[in-house]
Amino acid sequence: MRFPFSLLSLSAAQTILQPRGTQTSLRAASNLQYALKEASDVFSPKDLVELERPGTGVANDEGDLVLVPYSKYSFDEKKNNKYISIAPLEAATEPIEIALANGGEAFWLDRRTIGHAVKGDSNLDLYALNINFGGNFTGVSSDPPTLIGSFPTTTASKFQYSSSGSLVFVDLVYADGNLSATKEQDEAWNNRGTTALVYDDANVRFWDTWGGPKTASLFRVELAYSSDRAWKMGTTFDNLLKGTGHSSDDFHLVGGDVLYTSGDPELPQSLHGRRNVYLVSVADPGNPVQLTTGKQGRTGSPKLNSNASKAAWIQMDEDIGGPSTERIILFDLITKVRFTLGHKWDRSPESLVFSLDGDVLYLTAEEHARIKIFALPIPPTPVASTARPSLHPRFHVPVALTHTGAASGLQPLPNSCLLFSSSSFTSPNDVYLIRGLSNFESNLKSSRPSSKFKGKIDQITRLTADTLKGKDLDQGEEFWFKGALNKDVQGWLFKPKGWTKHDKKKWPVAMIIHGGPQSAWADQWSTRWNPNVFSQQGYFAIFINPTGSTGFGAEFTEAITEDWGGKPFVDMLAGYGHVLESYPQIDPDRAVAAGASWGGYAINWIQGHPEYNFNFKALVCHDGVFDSSYSSYTSDVPFLFNLGFGGVPWGKKGKALSKKFSPSNFVDRWSTPQLTIHGSKDYRLPETESLAPFHALQQLGVPSRLIIFPDENHWVLGHENSLKWHYEVFKWFDEFVGDRVNVI
Repeated sequence: MRFPFSLLSLSAAQTILQPRGTQTSLRAASNLQYALKEASDVFSPKDLVELERPGTGVANDEGDLVLVPYSKYSFDEKKNNKYISIAPLEAATEPIEIALANGGEAFWLDRRTIGHAVKGDSNLDLYALNINFGGNFTGVSSDPPTLIGSFPTTTASKFQYSSSGSLVFVDLVYADGNLSATKEQDEAWNNRGTTALVYDDANVRFWDTWGGPKTASLFRVELAYSSDRAWKMGTTFDNLLKGTGHSSDDFHLVGGDVLYTSGDPELPQSLHGRRNVYLVSVADPGNPVQLTTGKQGRTGSPKLNSNASKAAWIQMDEDIGGPSTERIILFDLITKVRFTLGHKWDRSPESLVFSLDGDVLYLTAEEHARIKIFALPIPPTPVASTARPSLHPRFHVPVALTHTGAASGLQPLPNSCLLFSSSSFTSPNDVYLIRGLSNFESNLKSSRPSSKFKGKIDQITRLTADTLKGKDLDQGEEFWFKGALNKDVQGWLFKPKGWTKHDKKKWPVAMIIHGGPQSAWADQWSTRWNPNVFSQQGYFAIFINPTGSTGFGAEFTEAITEDWGGKPFVDMLAGYGHVLESYPQIDPDRAVAAGASWGGYAINWIQGHPEYNFNFKALVCHDGVFDSSYSSYTSDVPFLFNLGFGGVPWGKKGKALSKKFSPSNFVDRWSTPQLTIHGSKDYRLPETESLAPFHALQQLGVPSRLIIFPDENHWVLGHENSLKWHYEVFKWFDEFVGDRVNVI
């Protein structure tokens, strides 16, 4: 067959397919002036980007001061400024703010000393920062930093310090495991005369990075406070994982013991989720002991109790497939017995920590769109390892301590306290303190524990309160409805700025669909899909947690497997109809929708199924799935697609489900205007998953626009890019459902 032109000639060719009139009207409309809503009482996208972004708080061992790292971007300076805030937990004194001009990582060395690792000219330098607090002093202040020592690279991170004199950290190292030789090896690699990367297994790239010659390992260096009242750091950096084939950045240090997780060195991690748990002594590097069976799936949150006699972690029972509920695993390091705790609980823990006496586990877990704190007593160790131990009912289901927001960073402190950070729909992270846990823990360990926690929770910091004052952020209205198979399904509704109960005005509506798909819209702060940004730009904003969402039980989460285009859309239709019926102020003829990742799949799927009759006037797809078979071939984690679609894409079942549920098979039915956005460094779903639907829409003559961020991954993280993203999304919506009348 002969073609009238070559691919090379396309750069000079005119458009071959002429778009229909709607496309011409769109281009004319897009040239009109558009501005985001901004005012002193409006929480705008610019406010979101410039708002302080606190991390999780960490207290010193004494439990009287907490350190909170945070950043704040300035559009005027074009700079992301880094700080730490030091706040007292008991005294009524103001916290201090310490600017980290050169960034870096801060962590506690002792009760009054903070370690600050910051890049120097060619190394990473470690400084000691002394904090003045206590005695007759009524405030908090800091002395000038003093240099302790230097690391041989600039990439050390995730520092954990033990008073026994060990500083353990993560760094990248070549196959020989020699950290001190890394700089010289970097120079040789960069000057090798080629940019080729050669692979012999499936571990080619992950998230936004191509696999290179270095992997993450754990290192230990001596660090102690000397008799001459000065901190001194050694110059020997022991690779704790040398010769093991392990790679890890997930670990916990207690005394001289390090508990860590690592991908199984015998399996390609892009095709398997399995991670094992190991224990290694800083005195015996390179000789870890495996604590997992080697038959389980992924693991996380490894924790040791205070005397390193017990280990705990979170674990999936199976490598690929099977129940999605994650389990709590305990390992008695004295008796060598491993057993499951809380195995009758239908929730998945996200993080663990032992109480100071080691008799209680505190954990976070998602439940009904909140990330709560739970407590579970630790039973006597069984006589033999077992996945289903016979235990008293009080060891089956944890007791909830919190019921709102999204908790993280649990840290037991002296005086029967538990420190944690929490965010919500109305605020980024702040630090909180649960007091008076001694009676609660005693009751929890009794034969007839109370089912409720009745203690006191105090808010310690208010890091963004002044900035958010007057913005009137909406906490969100929770609603429930019957979805697929008559299941109870949950969602959130956020009303537009200016709406009242007796409002006669008709408002536009935006349905926002989460990714995952096994994820959820939780009562949690977001810098990417913030509900209050949508509502304060003038939309009723609907956030539904359909089939496949987490925090509503394993059956509900797993029900999306092999049914991507099925039950979730029954749920979304029912929830959308419920909201429209409940709020007559919503104008169903001014409806839009947006989603990312699986939410982007949902947008593309809705495009091809007009029989749903959502009546959306415009759609936004961010980094979404267009062709499920292609995504399975190209994703950095193909096993996730293989699970979701019943097997490998060339298998009989995989082929059949992809034919049934891939949006690419229904393009002939696409007609809704769509904005498609993608990051070129997205290796979870390559950018061709957006180029393909955009090309299809263009050839169909459907109003469409494509935005590519060459330097972004699956998320838009750059501050200026984030503001551009919000501007383009709301501008696109406005072109089709905005209040103004376009005059061309």
